[in-house]
Amino acid sequence: MKINPLNTILFQLGICIFPFLQFSCSPKSTFRIIDKPITWNQEREELSLKYLEDRHGLDQKTASIDPKMVVVHWTAINTVEVTFDVFDPATLAGRPDLTGASNLNVSSQFLIDRDGTIFRLLPDTTFARHTIGLNYLAIGVENIGGDDMPLTKEQLKANEELIRYLERKYEIDYVIGHHEYQNFQTTDLWKEADPDYRTVKTDPGDDFMKKLRKNLADLNLKPVPTL
Repeated sequence: MKINPLNTILFQLGICIFPFLQFSCSPKSTFRIIDKPITWNQEREELSLKYLEDRHGLDQKTASIDPKMVVVHWTAINTVEVTFDVFDPATLAGRPDLTGASNLNVSSQFLIDRDGTIFRLLPDTTFARHTIGLNYLAIGVENIGGDDMPLTKEQLKANEELIRYLERKYEIDYVIGHHEYQNFQTTDLWKEADPDYRTVKTDPGDDFMKKLRKNLADLNLKPVPTL
């Protein structure tokens, strides 16, 4: 078979040509996760197991989760470096609204920078304290941003790609914004021992979650319950 040199050049450039048909070849995916682990030591393991038992009523031998949900957050911190330093210690400092419930530090399994770079802070199924009542089944995704620093289109794309990746690995039923977590109080999924232990959240906001859910519509995720 005679090979058309023009076709060879165009294929290398990412364009395929067949008789009577022209289309663009799909580029290789640029999705990647960079491992940037926070400290996981015996103290954090023990505090996590105690949190699981005291807050969620679960007696476990390992501080692990069976993911059914992804919770999207923003950090209200401007950089990955400072966020990492906040999450890294095993114990929590300077948060009296939270230390009354546990000395376990807050954290998240994933962190997404402004340019869409995805960092994995903890293994997917390792327990993290990030959402009251739902930590035991929820993977947390933090995004660098806040009220005065709206999340970017690059972060929107990265959240979508990460959630699709997680949905292929686990039976993810829900994708929610942190500000929506209290809607689960009347469901069987809610596990929080103290009926008064709540915090009011605004992250990442309805606009961002509306865009994210639109992009994930084909996954047929379950809707957030209404109170």
